[in-house]
Amino acid sequence: MTLNDDIAPAPASVGLSGTAAQLPVSPVLVPTLVAVTALVSIVSSLGAPLIPTIAQADHVSLGTAQWVLTAALLTGALATPTLGRLADGARQRDLILIVLVGVLTGCVLAALSNSFDVVVAGRALQGFGLGLFPVTMAIARRHLPPAKAGRPIATLSITVAIGGGLGYPITALIVQAFGVHAAYWFGAIIVGLAIPVAAIVLPRRTPMSIRPFDRLGATMLSLVVLGIMVVLSEGGVWGWTSPLALGIGAGCAVLLAVWIPHELRRRDPLVDLRQVRNRSVLTADISGFLLCVSMYLFVPVAFEFVQIPRSTGYGFGASITISGLVFVPLSAGTFAASRGLAFLEGRFGSRGIIPLGALIIALSEAVFAVEHSSLWQTFVAAGGVGIGVGLTFAAMPGFIVRAVPRSDTGSAMGFYQVLRYIGLAAGSALGASVLTGATLKGHTFPAESGFRTTLFIAAGMCVATALVSYVLPGRVSGRGVESSDGGLPAAAPSVNEEAEFANSVMMLAEIQPASDRRAAAE
Repeated sequence: MTLNDDIAPAPASVGLSGTAAQLPVSPVLVPTLVAVTALVSIVSSLGAPLIPTIAQADHVSLGTAQWVLTAALLTGALATPTLGRLADGARQRDLILIVLVGVLTGCVLAALSNSFDVVVAGRALQGFGLGLFPVTMAIARRHLPPAKAGRPIATLSITVAIGGGLGYPITALIVQAFGVHAAYWFGAIIVGLAIPVAAIVLPRRTPMSIRPFDRLGATMLSLVVLGIMVVLSEGGVWGWTSPLALGIGAGCAVLLAVWIPHELRRRDPLVDLRQVRNRSVLTADISGFLLCVSMYLFVPVAFEFVQIPRSTGYGFGASITISGLVFVPLSAGTFAASRGLAFLEGRFGSRGIIPLGALIIALSEAVFAVEHSSLWQTFVAAGGVGIGVGLTFAAMPGFIVRAVPRSDTGSAMGFYQVLRYIGLAAGSALGASVLTGATLKGHTFPAESGFRTTLFIAAGMCVATALVSYVLPGRVSGRGVESSDGGLPAAAPSVNEEAEFANSVMMLAEIQPASDRRAAAE
């Protein structure tokens, strides 16, 4: 039996922890899952702080160096639906070990590289680690009793936030002291130490029924995402109306038109698209996508802007370490805002939380686009964005959990996560494309107008999010968000452990996007 075939759903009657909650587990299971999550999160941040350094060392433009980030996000977006689907099977430990070996290989490849292409290939392998977050949560849900699973899952998500937030300054310190290659050796060492621990501690197998894996659906979705990303990243170079760009775009549209009915016909689809019929779920999905695009239009600007030499007329010439510290207020604002969500929902209602957070992000980005003469303004803008992100991404899982049956929560959250990763990758590629277009021939850095345009686009995405998230849900009742068009009714409020799960996933959203995005110019 292959890994792909060894798939099974958790019985509908089982709660948060899944079918294997009563099986004996190692007392260090949760610390091991936390360690794996933290290490993958740190490794994922090995791209953002290195963009300017890699651009100079490998004699490539910032726009080209952007692929150090885009490659990891692209493979993460491609891997997430497949790994999330395989996580429902019996071989979760094998899944984690295979991916960790791939991440380790990517770190070693990047550390030994002497060319930019090899670094990008290594980062692409590292990106598969982004798909492990739902796998570690699935293990906690399956192997821990329902009463004990909520807190570890919340801890896992907080660990993602902490790992991503710490990754920037840690990476910056290593690079400044020992160079770029040392950062990837650091990643290789910590992942290498995690592999034997995971092999020993994680449960070997769980008896599960067999369910077919949608290979065709996974292949088509991967090709669609790949085509979209290539067009977004290279369209500015080829020309948006060039035959190549239009051809790839048309091919993606055709594949998508085939993939959607294919998924709807299958009993065990890769992604359950039927959940999108619920307007509350659709609100979270669209909002998550748009906000992730905006986030990865902002983060590159904030990080790269402070490093650009003052001789260009608009940068701060800050060290890579100072650049990494920009994300400390973003992380702090995200965490603080997410903790205050319950109070704000009780005072203003759930319908206004996403619009409020989106407008806070838009305001922070727009103000920074206009006023960026001092370094402290970057930190203030990052803190404002963090507050908005904390509110929005904290609220979105609640929209989903309240709107779908208990047995469908995992599928709905999985699709939401896929859209978020695609949004992150799209934002990264779009930012690179805008800044590339703003770079004059023969220049290394883009014109200041390129950064300003990127920030205004990011703010516009957030304004659109505010409008969509306020109008689309329909009427809000005591039971949650209720469709105003006679669509699917909102589900009853979730139990405490599901709410805890939603709050944990929400925090996964905030720092991870912040820890891996960047914009650049050719």
